[in-house]
Amino acid sequence: MPERALPVIAVLATGGTIAGAQPDATAAGYKAGSVGVGELLAAVPQLAAIADIRAEQVANVGSQNMTHEVWRALALRVDALCQDPSVAGIVITHGTDTLEETAYFLSLVIRHDKPIVLVGAMRPATALGAEGPANLYNAVALARHPDARGRGPLAVMNEDLHYAREIQKTAAAGLCAFASPNRGRAGVMHGGAPQFYSRNTTAHTTESEFSLALLERAGWPRVAIVYAHADLQDDLIDFLAGAADGIVLAGVGDGNATDLAIDGLLRAAASGVAVVRASRTGSGLVARDVELDDAALGFVAARDLNPQKARILLMLGLCVTRDPQALQRFFDRY
Repeated sequence: MPERALPVIAVLATGGTIAGAQPDATAAGYKAGSVGVGELLAAVPQLAAIADIRAEQVANVGSQNMTHEVWRALALRVDALCQDPSVAGIVITHGTDTLEETAYFLSLVIRHDKPIVLVGAMRPATALGAEGPANLYNAVALARHPDARGRGPLAVMNEDLHYAREIQKTAAAGLCAFASPNRGRAGVMHGGAPQFYSRNTTAHTTESEFSLALLERAGWPRVAIVYAHADLQDDLIDFLAGAADGIVLAGVGDGNATDLAIDGLLRAAASGVAVVRASRTGSGLVARDVELDDAALGFVAARDLNPQKARILLMLGLCVTRDPQALQRFFDRY
């Protein structure tokens, strides 16, 4: 009886700490995006037993330098691979700083149910005890598993599984730097297989009404984030209102800010700039019409999306409408 062919997994590399290098194995400093995808894969020879790997280098940057141009290239390639019936799943190696943003972006513009897995590392490839090889093995094992299908982009870090909408980097350093603070982990990897705890209940991928083509036609609306703090003035908000299509407030507590800042945001909304209230706290729900009368002010409540993900959804929503009530429906759904 002939051996069964291994599933084809596409590995798209974008750089990051997982591809970083340092002067010596115990040094704190390193340069992200120093190692190519071939070297990453060579460090995990066990992959040959579970998948037929097709590797591509889409970018090689630290993810603090992630750009819309890289997102465009990545989304186009992921979309093409999703349409290729010979490919069972896709793995994206990525820096940890903006991994959550890329994952959420892809969950809204890729309208396929094929497994897409993002993976990174907190230690560079040359570090003593680098966890990148184990993370990469788990990512490929997840991407080939039938239970990963239909869940939208997933992220695997330190054997934990996270949905794109929920994952958040919660620490500057250390292996346990990721969490899904509001709804919990999607599951764990155990013995090379996923054990899922729940399904994501918000709309994504095949249910999304957004697309890369929509963004291209709209010219990628510009959305800025303003961070609330004590004595926040309104002059910065006035400046942003003249430069951006939308503003996300990373507000204190329940998406609030100084009276001056709220006045500035009210002027922005009156001028046609979309305003979304999110929270800088890292978790919790920014509910509509609680501390502020969003309906009267023309604001949108981000609910449990953090500011950086609210920026992405607002950018996509502005491709469709500038009406605050219609934008609120997007935040209620996605």
